[in-house]
Amino acid sequence: MIILFLRTLIVYVTLLAVLRLLGKRQLGEMELSEFVVAALIADMAAHPLQDLGIPLINGLVPMLTLFCCEVLIAGVSLKSIRLRKLLFGKPSLLITRGVIDQREMRKNRFTLDELTQELRSQGAMDLSKIEYAILETNGKLTVIPFPAEKPVTAAMLGLGVEDGGCPFILICDGRVLSENLRRSGKDEAWLRDELQRRGAKSAREVFLLSVNAAGQVYYCAKEASHET
Repeated sequence: MIILFLRTLIVYVTLLAVLRLLGKRQLGEMELSEFVVAALIADMAAHPLQDLGIPLINGLVPMLTLFCCEVLIAGVSLKSIRLRKLLFGKPSLLITRGVIDQREMRKNRFTLDELTQELRSQGAMDLSKIEYAILETNGKLTVIPFPAEKPVTAAMLGLGVEDGGCPFILICDGRVLSENLRRSGKDEAWLRDELQRRGAKSAREVFLLSVNAAGQVYYCAKEASHET
């Protein structure tokens, strides 16, 4: 039992390290080669855990080999357009100026049901108002409406809008994030004053408190717990 626990722990830590080193993109929408690597790594990680007779190294070496291959391919594909097209393909225009390209639909085996579902999920109900619908290499559909159908922005209206910048979370679930407090240009005295103004005795009573570059503060107190 101890041996199984240690083997599981080693495989788990190795998997975390490999996926972390592969980068954040692998945790979201994956390209074809990335999906293959992820599936193979998961399968190889399972074998040493299912059969204790298999040496642990027999599972770790293939995992690390696949990791190195993926890193190498990713590095080469950054410099080679041909390799990127070969491995990942290229985006396909499914709708051009309101007209569905049936040939591209058949080529990508993309049905009308799938197309309308994707359009509805992005709030596009009228095909005639869509200038382009692009099927990206990761399988996501990008919808671009005609200019006249795009939402009105402050720039179009000539309005000046104050930029609040990225908000810094200063208190998260009762804990003060000192690094964010420093980066926001605030100090503990300022934070204490903000808590007092909102009737909080300490940070433990706060669920979330954030501030942006314009000095706008968002405050959310913790809900009282009801024990039965």
